[in-house]
Amino acid sequence: MTASKDQYQVSKTEQEWQATLTPEQFRVLRKHGTERAGTSPLDKEYDKGTYNCSGCGQALFTSDTKFNSGTGWPSFFAPIEGAIATTTDKTLFMTRVEVHCSNCGGHLGHVFGDGPKPTGQRYCMNGVSLNFVPSEG
Repeated sequence: MTASKDQYQVSKTEQEWQATLTPEQFRVLRKHGTERAGTSPLDKEYDKGTYNCSGCGQALFTSDTKFNSGTGWPSFFAPIEGAIATTTDKTLFMTRVEVHCSNCGGHLGHVFGDGPKPTGQRYCMNGVSLNFVPSEG
């Protein structure tokens, strides 16, 4: 994991983000919101493919790293190399590791140390921050 940076390859004004994202995507990706557990159809998506950032399209996770965490959010045990950045989140009276898209800085979710092998990590992502692209063939 790499620490989040202030400048991203994809950079837009707040108005530009609002024009290209749904209100819920904007709330989660740009305002660090969280969707309600169990509301994303991507939580139960298990076809082969790639999960891309819904803000900029960068590939973030592959279906090979997805697992059912039972939390109600799409979960993965590893991101694609270089696809994410992290920051420390001290809201809600706790310290968590917040996960961002390394290309646009969009808030994706959080990572926890209670995932499966081989990494032991659980990247708990907001489904609204992801677009699933099925594999061809």
